[in-house]
Amino acid sequence: MGYLLYFILLIIVPIWAQMKVRSAYKKYSRIANSTGVTGAEAARRILDENGLYHVQVEPVGGFLSDHYDPRSKTVRLSQENYYGHSVAGAAVAAHEVGHAIQDDQGYAFLRFRHALVPVANFGSNLSWIFIMIGIFAQLSNMLLLGIVFMAAAVLFQVVTLPVEFNASSRAMDQLVSTGMIRNEEERRARKVLNAAALTYVAAAAVAVLELVRLVLIYTGMTNSED
Repeated sequence: MGYLLYFILLIIVPIWAQMKVRSAYKKYSRIANSTGVTGAEAARRILDENGLYHVQVEPVGGFLSDHYDPRSKTVRLSQENYYGHSVAGAAVAAHEVGHAIQDDQGYAFLRFRHALVPVANFGSNLSWIFIMIGIFAQLSNMLLLGIVFMAAAVLFQVVTLPVEFNASSRAMDQLVSTGMIRNEEERRARKVLNAAALTYVAAAAVAVLELVRLVLIYTGMTNSED
């Protein structure tokens, strides 16, 4: 019964977080910001205010596909946010520019996360192979190897948290200081960013819980071998 509840939790928490961000975004994407700026204009203005004239702003397909590409130094905004005039669009655009500012300033956690990408990708792709072999064949060393690989992917999830929270904090500071959002809009923009942050918190929490569960399985396996 405990395992059933655990696996239900693993499924429900990420779904709940996704529902929260979609709900907040949907609500505030229908509310125009008082200055009438599009997401693209908001991003461009904040970039220029911080001397990042070389960073480009481009539209990209998909829903909430907004991201910053550090390789090409480009802020990519989903079409709705790029062309739209909503509070949500301005908040999301500012958040992605927050990552560009982090990149320009050499923000430590962002640099650490970039360094972890190849290790995390390798770990997430291979970890479950070793974990499954270790559990079903009762090979503790194989399970331990899988746990080590998985730990790299979990570390990436955990390091992502300060990166995302810092980007949101920078976003709010920039939106307020430039006057692109005012009064009640600040609370609305913060709700969008907080909801988005929940998805990262949920992902990290689930990853840590799963890692702890596997460590407990490994501990039990090694104890039975003694």
